[in-house]
Amino acid sequence: MTLLLVLAQAALAAAPAPIATLPMAPAAGPARQGVISYGPEFFAAAGSANAFEMVQRLPGFNLDIGDTVRGFEGAAGNALIDGRRPVSKSDALDAILQRIPASQVARIDVIRGGAPGIDMQGKSVLANVVLKDGGGFRGLAAAALNYVQDDGRLVPSVRLEGSGGSDGRAWEFGLRSGRGVDDGSGPGPEVRIDHAGNLLARSQIKAKGDALQHTATGAYETPLFGGRLRLNGRLYANYYDYREINAFTLPAGQVVTTHDSDDEVDSEVGVRWTRDFGARTNLEAIGLRQTKDQTFQELFDQHPGELSDFQLRRRSSESIARAVLKFRQSERLSWELGGEGAFNQLDSNTGFAEGGVPVDLPAADVQVKETRGEGFVKAVWRPLAALTVEGAVREEGSKISSSGDVALEKTLYFTKPRVAVTWDATPSTQLRARFERVVGQLNFDDFVASASLNKGQVVAGNPNLNPEQAWVSEAAVEQRFWKGGAAVLTLRHSALTDTIDYAPVFVGADVFERRDNVGDGTKDELVASLTLPLDKLLKGAQLRGEATWRRSDVTDPTTHRKREISALRPLEWEAHFTHDLPQWRVNWGVDAFGAWRETRYHTDQVEIRKLKTYVVPFAEWKPRKDLSVRLELGNVTARGFRNTRYVYDGPRGVRPYDYVDDRDVQFGRMYYVRVRKTFGA
Repeated sequence: MTLLLVLAQAALAAAPAPIATLPMAPAAGPARQGVISYGPEFFAAAGSANAFEMVQRLPGFNLDIGDTVRGFEGAAGNALIDGRRPVSKSDALDAILQRIPASQVARIDVIRGGAPGIDMQGKSVLANVVLKDGGGFRGLAAAALNYVQDDGRLVPSVRLEGSGGSDGRAWEFGLRSGRGVDDGSGPGPEVRIDHAGNLLARSQIKAKGDALQHTATGAYETPLFGGRLRLNGRLYANYYDYREINAFTLPAGQVVTTHDSDDEVDSEVGVRWTRDFGARTNLEAIGLRQTKDQTFQELFDQHPGELSDFQLRRRSSESIARAVLKFRQSERLSWELGGEGAFNQLDSNTGFAEGGVPVDLPAADVQVKETRGEGFVKAVWRPLAALTVEGAVREEGSKISSSGDVALEKTLYFTKPRVAVTWDATPSTQLRARFERVVGQLNFDDFVASASLNKGQVVAGNPNLNPEQAWVSEAAVEQRFWKGGAAVLTLRHSALTDTIDYAPVFVGADVFERRDNVGDGTKDELVASLTLPLDKLLKGAQLRGEATWRRSDVTDPTTHRKREISALRPLEWEAHFTHDLPQWRVNWGVDAFGAWRETRYHTDQVEIRKLKTYVVPFAEWKPRKDLSVRLELGNVTARGFRNTRYVYDGPRGVRPYDYVDDRDVQFGRMYYVRVRKTFGA
């Protein structure tokens, strides 16, 4: 599936606050170097309904929801709640922030470069949402409807949440259900042209992708053994269906159909216990267990011709235990000492047949187990009022074993140092530098086979992958100006080892491909972000934007020539204009997500994917403090998605491409309305 927009935007509804934990947050006020505090008055004109909407307004800050990797340490986003990460990996950070009503936020601290007592989780900038104490029952009900202009689809979604508590105990729940649309599918032409420029085929595509999602969350918190115990859980189900009819006018009479079904059920249970031992020492213990059960099938039928059938059944689980001891030696120096252990398991079964004849795939049926441990020590030191130094060393060891089609066992060890320096050159100018070794977490998706039959792609599994490693050097300058203005420029260089990309694998006379370690590489990134208040031109208006330029280099394992890393987009950008009209209880604006291009270098084809700029005008009206109505015109420019494949008769580099296949899918406008009602405090 491509660019799945699930639940339209009902997920942006505000909701009750997660249960607060004992804060380890830096105090507000200008005396704290590197920490800028924003109270409720900063967000009043915008009428922000929840913490997510407030975080989006922070000058010079862009929310990072974290990475989908195994383990807890490497999956962090760049926002904290009362100084701590949420104990969840499957519940997205933006969704958690949406469940915190603005009325429960005391302030938001932006921590730039580090502060004693705060674990920066490898980030240069963090936002810490500090909650108010107490509060009675809070609830929310929201309903949304998205109308797809092209085919008349109605896409509804609903959300219900509540929280409360007394006597030091608290609870919360959330229910969400809705449909979504895949805006990377739709109608459009497809042509096939050979190397000499001759037209080989012409067709018209009709494609539609739909999803149905259900989510239930809950949490309970209580005093225990002199500290606080929090339990949280999440159950999630996603059912995705994609259907495509490709009717050919050349050659006339041929019809190709594709049907994908992808069903997934996830569960997660987390527990956290925290306790203070005096004013300067804190202990945090975390346990987490999550499971994922997925069933995928793709049917590719050519009329006249053969039926191809790809099936995947996979079950995976992860169990994590983690403990961290924090000691604040002084206002200028703090320490952390901790460890994390994780056990991961994958059981995958794959089947592939063409014309009813089974085709053997490498690593089709595998069982993988990984036991991983990590110990770490961290320190944040402020030798001068304007200078902060953060240092850390992590030692990681893991044992990976595989059985089934691939039998192997290996042990890996990595030392991961980190140092970061922040200098407040002036009250409005900050310079930051970082140098660290980053070791990526192995993605179980690369261990199992996958397919996209309508593109002629079958990717074998590879349980023998090593994690990608990078020595990362980063420098950033941040300049704040006017009232609420900020500009940040970041330059980052990564020297890569064991780069992961597509590589050929030979099975007898057949050539497949898989994700593999393809050697050393480099990646350079330039990131520019801007928050520009426009009050001098238009009172209450603001322009925000971010752009990332990337350049990469790796040796292609098929052609043995230098090229960019697969699927790494050279340019990404987004811009957001907002105008607050508090006298009318209205805000409106335009969101624009820039066009991008990514290239995937497969063994026998080069695939270029291009998405045009996505523009969404919106307006929101709050007739009462507890009621809001939001309107959006999604994809107002009716942007499309273009997929171009240069296909070779065998591995690339041996001869020129055989033909180029180009499809230009168009997805029209959407009309969206959401009504949101809050209850209680």
